Amino acid sequence: MRAPDGTDLGWWDLDAGRPHARTPQREDAVTAAAAAWQSDQHEVRCARDIAPAAVEPVRSAQDLADARPGAAARARARAARDAAPAKTFFARLLGVRTEERAWRIGADGEEAVAARIARVVRKDPRWHVLHAIPVGVRGSDIDHLVVGPGGVYTVNAKHHPRANIWVAGNAFLVNGTKQPYIRNSRHEAARAAKLLTAACGFDVPVEPVIVTVNAQAVTLKSPPDGVHVVQRMHFARWLLRRKDVHPTVAVDAVYEAARRSTTWQP
Repeated sequence: MRAPDGTDLGWWDLDAGRPHARTPQREDAVTAAAAAWQSDQHEVRCARDIAPAAVEPVRSAQDLADARPGAAARARARAARDAAPAKTFFARLLGVRTEERAWRIGADGEEAVAARIARVVRKDPRWHVLHAIPVGVRGSDIDHLVVGPGGVYTVNAKHHPRANIWVAGNAFLVNGTKQPYIRNSRHEAARAAKLLTAACGFDVPVEPVIVTVNAQAVTLKSPPDGVHVVQRMHFARWLLRRKDVHPTVAVDAVYEAARRSTTWQP
């Protein structure tokens, strides 16, 4: 260690923690210099420890209110088409069922259901709707979220043109083939309720709805427990007939939380 004028003061033993001054008169100066150096080193370590958190970008919330119905399904249909354009062309020509067709038909169904929900919003502006809500990081999305005085609903559009649909309890059959729609809808609504409750700070019950689109026949032998099954043509009237359970202030709070992307991808 040296003084400002270059005089050799001595050195500090880091292991023993004591000064070794050139003269007894310089021992205090060596001790003070060592203390200052150690303080500087502590600040450097602290800055290094907090640097990752300090420079980590803060995610800004995206407003989901502008999302178009069927957007996620439409994007997947385009991706499947672009990956195999020739296959897609001939499959459409021959009426072959492909992944591209499934996503495209699904998007058409979501748009048809959205048109029915729009009628509700026009008739009673207390109701709000969001479409194609991305949830989590694995590509899941909610077709529609409806928020209004009559409740909060996750709406799953199921487009099966000219199909025969048969529902009894937990069984949902399309042309005789069992589909996992009941189970999936329950899971979707439960997940939405958990995320909305966390975002709002108060309990937000969410009910699942399956809306059938363009089916030839829908037979509802017995309704599933906790899951509503409604035909598209009846859906607007069904929503408007829900009894009021939420005051306007609660509806607005839930909708404001729901339209933030960070609510669904925390």
